[in-house]
Amino acid sequence: MISRRDMIQGTALGVAGGFTLLGSGLAQASDAADDPEYAGLRAEADTALRRLVDSQPEASQVIEAAKGLLIFPSIVKGGLVIGAAGGKGVFRSGGQVQGYYRSTAVSYGLQAGVTTFGYIMAFMDQGSIDYLNSSSGWEVGVGPVVTVADEGFARKMTTTTLQEGIVVFFIDQKGFFAGAGLEGTKITKL
Repeated sequence: MISRRDMIQGTALGVAGGFTLLGSGLAQASDAADDPEYAGLRAEADTALRRLVDSQPEASQVIEAAKGLLIFPSIVKGGLVIGAAGGKGVFRSGGQVQGYYRSTAVSYGLQAGVTTFGYIMAFMDQGSIDYLNSSSGWEVGVGPVVTVADEGFARKMTTTTLQEGIVVFFIDQKGFFAGAGLEGTKITKL
């Protein structure tokens, strides 16, 4: 007899497999930072970064101190009991595009709705960047310490806070879902 738990896990694996199949059909990024296939994504990333600084001025201090930025301008998340989220992003370091990444997540539980949002990850130390580059798919929550910059972040922010780990800023949340989050998110290089 198949239990409810087995059915939920099987459905979640099916959704995750769907994202994998979808991703395998996409062209791989070339080493060229100016790959024309990703011109729109680079422009969206520029716009997302400007919107972040305009809406959260304290973010500029973090961005200036960061060793690298991973910018996901648009993540689409939806589900009814089983949820999935995905989008593409640009990694920049030293003012140059270093690569392109995909963010995917699958979750299950009491959830319903559809939302879009963006997020920007500020890599504060070289070790965090090295971890991103050396992993064959980084699951957020494993590896470098991730701090979500909420409304109280600016008050707690110190030069020590900015020296290591990753600071995440969410932007442009729209839709009907119980919030943007990174639980269960996997980030892989395109």
